[in-house]
Amino acid sequence: MAEKTITVEQTGSPIRREASQRQTLVGLGLNKIRRRSTLPDTPAVRGMIAKVKHLVRVVDGQ
Repeated sequence: MAEKTITVEQTGSPIRREASQRQTLVGLGLNKIRRRSTLPDTPAVRGMIAKVKHLVRVVDGQ
């Protein structure tokens, strides 16, 4: 069985945001607007997305 994945795209700039939010974006594999990253759909990744939900959008969840 294939592992579920989720694709997120960065939509906002981390400028003037808390350092922890910038680090969360880097942890998600994002650091430039419109960059996409495909990640495993785990509770840890979901929590990271929730922390920066105002800077990213979920493009695809399989």
